[in-house]
Amino acid sequence: MSDRPSNFIRDMILADNESGKHGGRVHTRFPPEPNGYLHVGHAKSITINFGLAAEFGGMCNLRFDDTNPTKEETEYVDSIIEDVKWLGGDFGGRIFYASDYFGQLFEWAKQLIRDGKAYVCDLTPEQVRQTRGTLTEPGQNSPYRDRGVAENLDLFERMKAGEFPDGSKTLRAKIDMASPNLNFRDPVMYRILHAEHHRTGNQWCIYPMYDWAHGQSDSIEGITHSICTLEFEDHRPLYDWYVQQLGIFAPRQIEFDRLNLTYTMMSKRKLLQLVQQKLVAGWDDPRMPTISGMRRRGYTPEGLRNFALNLGVSKTNGITEFEKLEFHIREDLNRTARRAMAVLRPLKLIIDNYPEGEVEWMDACNYPDNDSDLRQVPFTRELWIEREDFEEVPPKGYFRLYPGNEVRLRWGFFVKCTGVDKDELGQVTAIHCTYDPLSRGGNSPDGRKVKSTIHWVSANHALPAEVRLYDKLFTREDPNDAPEGQDFTANLNPNSLQVVQAWIEPALAAASAGDRFQFERLAYFCVDKDSTPSRPVFNRTVELRDSWGKTQKKT
Repeated sequence: MSDRPSNFIRDMILADNESGKHGGRVHTRFPPEPNGYLHVGHAKSITINFGLAAEFGGMCNLRFDDTNPTKEETEYVDSIIEDVKWLGGDFGGRIFYASDYFGQLFEWAKQLIRDGKAYVCDLTPEQVRQTRGTLTEPGQNSPYRDRGVAENLDLFERMKAGEFPDGSKTLRAKIDMASPNLNFRDPVMYRILHAEHHRTGNQWCIYPMYDWAHGQSDSIEGITHSICTLEFEDHRPLYDWYVQQLGIFAPRQIEFDRLNLTYTMMSKRKLLQLVQQKLVAGWDDPRMPTISGMRRRGYTPEGLRNFALNLGVSKTNGITEFEKLEFHIREDLNRTARRAMAVLRPLKLIIDNYPEGEVEWMDACNYPDNDSDLRQVPFTRELWIEREDFEEVPPKGYFRLYPGNEVRLRWGFFVKCTGVDKDELGQVTAIHCTYDPLSRGGNSPDGRKVKSTIHWVSANHALPAEVRLYDKLFTREDPNDAPEGQDFTANLNPNSLQVVQAWIEPALAAASAGDRFQFERLAYFCVDKDSTPSRPVFNRTVELRDSWGKTQKKT
């Protein structure tokens, strides 16, 4: 058994096992609707459901609750399978669909009709809403509520046969229009929808509502612990009512807080709007909170899982700082990402006393704690350095290059600035230095100290690369907090993507899409899927700084 910190869900499972409930069996499921790509909120649910199943030696199913053909697509199914696998969800080939159970759900619906627990209603959707009542006022019975069993069965079969147009009839459960729980006020179980389903085609023209299909799907699969977010808490009594009326296996539903992140939109409907309006470059745009977008940006599955586990579970919805997610991604990348050197905003550095045409290959560590894992970096007379690493008139406390100052070149030599070249506008175009040939590897032969180390690449060997600098997609912590008369898109960050033409060290030519690196002194980066050998493309994953972690340490 895992020694991880416990939580109320885990405690419930332990109590069930100790009591012998389900024979000690633990079977969970992750049941997304295939109406969009998964986002970081789903990563928490995946981690919890698959993690608990693994911890207790149980199983976790991947099930698609595909009950609305007008919004569901095979593309979404394929992306969800890929995302769950990438995050480490082990469903062992157990992929199920609510549509697998359409036939059984239809028969169970007829059972409720025969038992006087369901009826065909001719009210329009708007009329159903108007007669539902409020939190303080009871609803009104449908005028069709007392139809006889034979008539209801006949109408329901004819609904299935396609005799009636969309929206003209529904099947409703007959429960209690005065119930304080609005979900009990004769909820709709089936609606008529002449639409092609991504799996069943045109076999059906009536489709079960989510609340009717969900609990019975759990029951069919033998799910012992149906773990979901808090918005389903008020629906639990309805799920229980259905399985009780049918006399079938009853899973135990447990609700936990959903993940909310600052500066992050979690609504799939609004994320789809961003895609459709081409405000982002697709569902896997690295600025998107989708798992595919985060994967493309360079986030690691381990970092996302650690983030989810660190959040824990509670019974109160809150909001988590985006920086906390970045902290866990950075923590994992610091351990796993190879080091490399790149220059994003280049300025030429010329070493006047270095022999022209000479090349020295310097040893550079790929990982900071492994001196034996090395790569070779070419060193030449002309280098590229970051423009911000030079100031002609340095401000107080500036320790990088300026006239007369000496710095260490990472894995290279000590160099001292002796002068600059300027263009006709007075802008610095190159800086001149001398180097100490006895300081190879960045080591001082006489013990003298320098206060700064800067990175570089050989101007003769470096490769040009496109580097995409990603930032938060929204400017407000709550993207929905838009100015009056505008929607959430008014809060899009116009600077969420900047593209620069950079120079990278030649060893990066062998990098493949998905490879992750720390560009020393800059940030963590990932090779984009658009990258080619002749045109490398890197995405900035996360900055090196850790404002969230530092804040936690101070407190």
